[in-house]
Amino acid sequence: MADRFAPGARVLTYRHDPPHHTRLPRYARGKRGVVVEPEGRAPLADVNARGGADAPVEQVYAVRFAARDLWGAGDHHVVLDLWESYLEEAPDDER
Repeated sequence: MADRFAPGARVLTYRHDPPHHTRLPRYARGKRGVVVEPEGRAPLADVNARGGADAPVEQVYAVRFAARDLWGAGDHHVVLDLWESYLEEAPDDER
């Protein structure tokens, strides 16, 4: 199966607040990032954490965020491992 996002792809994380565990940190929800690389496929942690044996297996991506985009300050970057379902293609007008 082909990866949905290639290295260098600009992505936007979903802005959602599920009533259950998720590996998408609050500070990164609705934020822009850049895919560094795919890291392999893994069961979706959101389902696994609730004891679900039927967790969908998804591609996990290393995604780089500028600290200033996450917290409004900082000159460094943060890299998060995020499941494919947390991501969408960033609109062209996004940087």
